[in-house]
Amino acid sequence: MKTNKVLFMTQAAMIAAVYVVLCVVFQPISYGAIQTRIAEALTILPFFTPAAIPGLFIGCLIANLLGGGILADVICGSVATLIGAAGTYMLRKKNRFLAPLPPIIANVVIVPWVLKYGYGEPFSIPFLMGTVGLGEILTCGIMGMILVAVLDKYRSVIFKTAQS
Repeated sequence: MKTNKVLFMTQAAMIAAVYVVLCVVFQPISYGAIQTRIAEALTILPFFTPAAIPGLFIGCLIANLLGGGILADVICGSVATLIGAAGTYMLRKKNRFLAPLPPIIANVVIVPWVLKYGYGEPFSIPFLMGTVGLGEILTCGIMGMILVAVLDKYRSVIFKTAQS
């Protein structure tokens, strides 16, 4: 039982760390009104393990802090990732092609409001929804599904006992 808790925490910490590193490495395209956050491809990981839910939330929280985000962005952006991760976990037994939908939807609904009213972006909410949505479709939808296809081949090795 203790091994499962350690494995869960280790996986969550590794996912958080990778999320942060991807945001920092790709910082020029990870923040702003028009962004393509490569780390968002990881939001499909709850399809494989529940440890990804806190890992993604904490990773996004740290990345937003390191990226100089305002408090509303740190909180709301991280909550959008948490909602998306939880949604992906809930859909894991339905169809793998549904895995990227919750993070895409959560970010399209929440992030544009933060950009508009938190950062004072001059663009309209529908335009910001479009730009955030496009970035999320590229990262969660396309890159995330490539990641699902690759990781699915190694599911039993990578994610063996953390699913308890």
